[in-house]
Order: sequence, then structure tokens, then C-alpha cells
Amino acid sequence: MNAPIALGSADAARLPLMLTELRMPTAKRLWADLAEQSNREGWPAERFLGALLEHEIAERETRRLQRNRVDSQLPNAKTLDLFEFDAVPTVSKAHVMALAEADSWIAQGHNLLAFGPPGVGKTHLIAGIGHALIDRGYKVLFVRTSELVQRLQAARRDLRLPQELAKLDRYDLLVLDDLSYARRDQAETSVLFELIAERYERRSIAITANAPFSEWDQVFPDRAMTVAAVDRLVHHATILEMNVDSYRRRAAMPARRHRSEPKQP
Repeated sequence: MNAPIALGSADAARLPLMLTELRMPTAKRLWADLAEQSNREGWPAERFLGALLEHEIAERETRRLQRNRVDSQLPNAKTLDLFEFDAVPTVSKAHVMALAEADSWIAQGHNLLAFGPPGVGKTHLIAGIGHALIDRGYKVLFVRTSELVQRLQAARRDLRLPQELAKLDRYDLLVLDDLSYARRDQAETSVLFELIAERYERRSIAITANAPFSEWDQVFPDRAMTVAAVDRLVHHATILEMNVDSYRRRAAMPARRHRSEPKQP
């Protein structure tokens, strides 16, 4: 890095202090080099100021995206560029990429539902869409459904449920992973219905589930609540059917065949 230029006044000494006060760390780091380049190449003042502010804005955006990605709790390795679309022919890559572009469905509070047996990549696909949405400036939260139910139950016991739902409202997309594992015999899941009703037509929900709608009676306390929850979720929803062989099982088969092959004498 080049040494700061001598401006012949106290301004050069004051600039770092002022930029610190204004919370502009990138400008503080780069101003001297840009000023030297500006003087050397004869930039007008507008170009120098514009270049400095462009760097500041770009790095602020980078830091904001990094914070949102950490806050989302999305699995780091599950991005769309690593998803094997060829292994799930029931899902259109073009359709998924359109969803990743947030083609109005997030703004309208529409939902995204992925169904299929374990091991077909439901979580990977939905998480990949979540990562893409963060890149486009949206806020996403990924959480296992059973863990969220426990969190909402505790909030209800402490008379904090409205406040907890308000916290979740900050997210444009709430990803509920493994909904089928939230069982009414393990937890009072009426809080899950309250969450769905609260976000209905306002904020988007994405759900991964092994069980079809016909088996959701095992999740909610009664049939009427199941019907009401399904109705709200599918009213404005994209449904991704992923009923293919388990990717994990297919990946394990070559290893099993290799172990079972007799050793050559």
C-alpha cells in the first residue's frame, strides 16, 4: 500500500477521524491511495468522491450479505450450483432457477413446498433457493420444524408468543425443514398452525416434508386444524414433487457392491 499523500494541511490528519465518526471503514482504508491516484491522473473532485463512495457502498453490501447468511442458519454447502438436477427429473431446473430469482413470489407472500422420501435432496434444494434469495437482498431463516415448535411452545408458556412471531416476521422466507418429524404426540403443535396463519399472504414459508398432505393429521392436534393449515399453505404455493430414489441410497450402492465383491486370488 502506498503511503498517504501530504496535503499540506491538517485535513489529511482529520480525515481518518471523520471517517471513523461517520462509520466508513472502507473509505478510511482507501482514501489515501485513491487521493494519490486522483492527483497523479488529474481526476476531477467528483470522480474521486464517487470512487471512494462506490468502494464503501460495495463493501457495506458485502458485509450485509455475510451477516444475513450467517443469521439465516442455512447449511453452507447446500447451494444450487452443487445440486444434482439430473438425479431429480421430476423437478425443472429452469423453474427452480426462476424461483431463485425471486420472480415476485416472495413479495407476494407465496409459499414453496417440497415433498419426497428421505435422501432425495429436498433440504438441499430449498436451502439452495434460500442462499440465492439472500444474494438478492432477502432475509431468510432456516430451522428444523421440531426445534421451532419447541421454541414457540416455550414462548407461549412465557406469554411471549406474539413477540416471538414478530421476530420471525423479519424474515422474507422462513424455511421449515422436516415438517413430518414434528409429531403431535411429541409436542403441542398448534403453535405451528398459529405461525402459518400469522404469515398467510404476507410472508413466505418454505417446507420440506417426507409425508404427503394426507398424513399431516399426525402433525396437527386435530383434523380441522390440519385442513386449515394445508389450505393456507397451498393457496399461493409452488409444490415440488421429488418422488425419486434416495440419492444417499444410490450413492451408497457402489460402496456396498465393492465390499461384497470377492477378492481376486
